[in-house]
Amino acid sequence: MRATRILFVLLWFFCVYSPAAFCANVTYDHRTLVIDGKRRVLVSGSIHYPRSTPEIWPDLIQKSKDGGLDVIETYVFWNLHEPVQGQYNFEGRADLVKFVKTVAAAGLYVHLRIGPYACAEWNYGGFPLWLHFIPGIQFRTDNKPFEAEMQRFTAKIVDMMKQENLYASQGGPIILSQVENEYGNIDAAYGSAAKSYIKWAASMATSLDTGVPWVMCQQADAPDPIINTCNGFYCDQFKPNSNSKPKMWTENWSGWFLSFGGAVPYRPVEDLAFAVARFYQRGGTFQNYYMYHGGTNFGRTTGGPFISTSYDYDAPIDEYGIVRQPKWGHLKDVHKAIKLCEEALIATDPTITTPGPNIEAAVYKTGSACAAFLANIATSDATVSFNGNSYHLPAWSVSILPDCKNVVLNTAKINSASMISSFRTESLKEEVGSGSGWSWISEPVGISKDDSFSKFGLLEQINTTADKSDYLWYSLRIDMEDDAGSQTVLHIESLGHALHAFINGKLAGSGTGNSNKAKVAVDIPIQLVAGKNIIDLLSLTVGLQNYGAFFDTWGAGITGPVILKGLKNGSTIDLSSQQWTYQVGLKYEDLGPSSGSSGQWNSQSDLPINQPLTWYKTNFVAPSGSDPVAIDFTGMGKGEAWVNGQSIGRYWPTFVSPNGGCADSCNYRGAYSSSKCLKNCGKPSQTLYHVPRSWLHPDTNTLVLFEESGGDPTQISFATKQIGSVCSHVSESHPPPVDLWNSETKVGPVLSLECPYPNQLISSIEFASFGTPYGTCGNFKHGRCRSNKALSIVQKACIGSNSCSIGLSLNTFGDPCKGVAKSLAVEASCA
Repeated sequence: MRATRILFVLLWFFCVYSPAAFCANVTYDHRTLVIDGKRRVLVSGSIHYPRSTPEIWPDLIQKSKDGGLDVIETYVFWNLHEPVQGQYNFEGRADLVKFVKTVAAAGLYVHLRIGPYACAEWNYGGFPLWLHFIPGIQFRTDNKPFEAEMQRFTAKIVDMMKQENLYASQGGPIILSQVENEYGNIDAAYGSAAKSYIKWAASMATSLDTGVPWVMCQQADAPDPIINTCNGFYCDQFKPNSNSKPKMWTENWSGWFLSFGGAVPYRPVEDLAFAVARFYQRGGTFQNYYMYHGGTNFGRTTGGPFISTSYDYDAPIDEYGIVRQPKWGHLKDVHKAIKLCEEALIATDPTITTPGPNIEAAVYKTGSACAAFLANIATSDATVSFNGNSYHLPAWSVSILPDCKNVVLNTAKINSASMISSFRTESLKEEVGSGSGWSWISEPVGISKDDSFSKFGLLEQINTTADKSDYLWYSLRIDMEDDAGSQTVLHIESLGHALHAFINGKLAGSGTGNSNKAKVAVDIPIQLVAGKNIIDLLSLTVGLQNYGAFFDTWGAGITGPVILKGLKNGSTIDLSSQQWTYQVGLKYEDLGPSSGSSGQWNSQSDLPINQPLTWYKTNFVAPSGSDPVAIDFTGMGKGEAWVNGQSIGRYWPTFVSPNGGCADSCNYRGAYSSSKCLKNCGKPSQTLYHVPRSWLHPDTNTLVLFEESGGDPTQISFATKQIGSVCSHVSESHPPPVDLWNSETKVGPVLSLECPYPNQLISSIEFASFGTPYGTCGNFKHGRCRSNKALSIVQKACIGSNSCSIGLSLNTFGDPCKGVAKSLAVEASCA
């Protein structure tokens, strides 16, 4: 592996200084991408550089390579890089060049999805807000102001890559680029201008002369030479729009995103592996996991609206950078199995037959090379005769036969170990000598800044704030001849995403939308007094819309009506057209309390708790060790948090998911959808929020919170992610490990265990049973049939080692129940 990396870097060096001799030529034909004249079967995975930190990029990329990836795919985020028109940011998590070079140093390729529309559950789809205010602009259509800006930014990224010699044509790792993104899903709404826009985008991209192919995903009419590609949970039925283009899958959704107020989605690895194998079975040669590592939506980068701060996505590498088992390991085996077939896959198109109901066989045969895929697309098991042999095919699975005879892997049979992870909580350790712990500032209710302004009528929020803040105050003074009575109700309608109503400085009520319906309509009982009253409405956004036709025109904020109902004489007053005073953002947002440096912090009197609009600050000592760190915000309401001046994102532990829709287990058989497999129903969508280790100091650290709705910061705790147990469950019908395919010695099924970290050893065997065990990792049970030798055999083979392998052999375990199908289940602890 080290030699491969050195060779890649040397080739890159020589290409830069002797381009004609060492630069890669990337083209394509109807089967595959062609790199230096050689067809390639490629496996790719998405890692978005700003959703993790530069300190862990090398580890994430190496784990991707170890998992069998050839390519790393990423979007480019325009609003990250050009937050103000003409002012650029390519530092820290925005250091795109460093990320691409890190991928190159690992010996992997890059697919750079410039877009520059990203979607990606990212704020405003990746577009900067200033773009919205250019006169005459319309996004993503044949509009000259938009096209001029799109071309300028796309060209800037291309030029930046060229200056660093990062395209494959220059000896760099970038073998593909993407322009636009999923436009075909919504282009009908733009009419005839959509077609001319796509032609323009294709022409613009190819004119930039990158020396590598360009793609458009979900764009059936992508003009030549642009390759149209597929996104979805399954893309085996997809066909490119020309016989001269390869079949490519740019987004195989490895799970789904989490929304505040939603249950946690996950995708069983058996189904994901089935989808991958089906794609290569039916002629695909480039497949990308979206996501391979999802990461974290730091700061205010979430889109949606209502996308959570966690962007874990149930990816093979989890939000914290730990491989998710058995997903990562089983997919690694699938990749190895497919690569065993590569010689046949690149040589010819498949011959597809149906040897039985819901059974499909695909054969790639050329010369001495032959590879076959047998798929059972039904939800019940089947036995099929193929090439004179009989094969058992579990439901919803694919068997891969690299020699058209022997099964190296079945997607429903997992050889990879699984892991139980958990968070160990510990109280927030205050810095020694830091005094009373927490200090605070009360954010004023209503108008408190000099830059406030007044307008008749209710203003749309995004056009008013330009997304410089989540918050917009709407304030109105109203005179009452006498008190309004006990039945008075304030009716408020908002485009979203949430609001708080204050009457004479006191919180009267709140309302929030959700990911399915951002709009808010509330009726809040209020008490007005005789004389002057102040109505202060705080409207807030939770990430801006990132998807849909004309999504940039979808508004937010309190656009009305705002009506007083139930006055004493039964009348109503429509307040919508009156003169309101507006304030963009919060008073102390501008003064920098997020860095903890403001001199106005109060620590002398009692700490206010469960009080809205409060800033909190404390100094703390980071949890010891190297395990990933999170903050548990249980006890808080909603707000944003900063660690040492870096925003870890919005927190909202009080937004609870619906009670229905979850089950103890999810049947992978049958088509997957984003709502099929859910967990965490009836619980907060997210309580744990990732704090990168690289943001923590060894001694003094500062945590600052803005609590919007009211909470108790003394309940906050830290949590470190631990791996508790490793498990495996392998049956007699499992194929041998893929790594043993070329072994001259015929072997049977093998159970393998490995501690997650190289410095760990297997310390104890918590469970071992050979016979008919059942259950899942952490909850295995003995069946009626069991060998009394299993525990001692496994203990002898595994304890004291970082990893161990045990063959399923009757000679080893004996036969506790003749004629019964048997399996071996083991749970081990590492220390």
